[in-house]
Amino acid sequence: MSDNPYESPSADGKLSIEKTPARGAGLIRWLVVGAILMVLVSLLLPARRTATVAARRNTCTNHLKQIAFALLNYQEVYGSLPPAHTVDAAGKPLHSWRVLILPFMEEAALYDKIDLAKPWDDPANREAFETTISGYECPSTDGPPAHTTYLAVATTGGCFQPGQPRKLDEIADGTSQTLMVVDVDSAHSVHWMSPQDAGDVWFEQFGASLDTQHPGGILAAFVDGHVSWITETADQETLRALTTVAGRDSEVLDPED
Repeated sequence: MSDNPYESPSADGKLSIEKTPARGAGLIRWLVVGAILMVLVSLLLPARRTATVAARRNTCTNHLKQIAFALLNYQEVYGSLPPAHTVDAAGKPLHSWRVLILPFMEEAALYDKIDLAKPWDDPANREAFETTISGYECPSTDGPPAHTTYLAVATTGGCFQPGQPRKLDEIADGTSQTLMVVDVDSAHSVHWMSPQDAGDVWFEQFGASLDTQHPGGILAAFVDGHVSWITETADQETLRALTTVAGRDSEVLDPED
């Protein structure tokens, strides 16, 4: 080492220069990595979203099948499907068909706690009122707690009528061609105990001004227990025929079975 105080310290007395990587190269490298990650995310997100939509639709289909089977089991026991809702002596609505089939939805204990002689929203029925039934919830709904989008077809000439049970031999179109329960949009959800269902007005609006729980149409259970997909482009005449027990039915269905 030189004794010269003005000479740079180095092993051989020569000027030592350290090379450092250019800062610009590192920045470019990170930009490339970021771009690759963004491309991967853009490819994976739609696939994940599609899988989620499909899974929710499958769960909804299973819920509708469970409800349809519960209704058919009710029919086996009582000889007819339940009315859209029960009524008191003055004709005032009391309880929905969704309450009446609870024993066939594995909810017999809850059913036994309901006072059927008092209205569904009477304080005496508070415990049931505050209970959420998972089988009555579409996984795509964003409605309030304890609400359901599974409504019976209660149109003019439909399968369900207030205070009037329906026998299967009254269904002239055949059980496989008659709608029983539909999955409506969240805006038309009701409390699961409420005596409200899908009437003529809802079906008239379907496909025109209504959103749906699942993109492109609705899921619906038929009287024979099968579940089908009804496209939102179905014409009103055909849809109207499917909502009655004695209509002129056409094929607009995509079976989910």
